[in-house]
Amino acid sequence: MPDLNRRGFLAVTAAAGVVRVLPPIAARVRSRRILTLVYDKALGAMRAVDKVVR
Repeated sequence: MPDLNRRGFLAVTAAAGVVRVLPPIAARVRSRRILTLVYDKALGAMRAVDKVVR
C-alpha cells in the first residue's frame, strides 16, 4: 500500500468526491443544437449552420 501523508490523503479523498459528484451535474447541463439552412451566395447553394445553445 502506498505511503500516504495527510496532504495526499486529502487530495485522494477530494478527487474521489469530485468523481462521484461531477457526472450528475454534467448530465443536468443540457445544450440544444439548432440546425439552420442558409443560402450561401458564394456556393450558390444551401448550406447547414449548426449552433449550440445552452
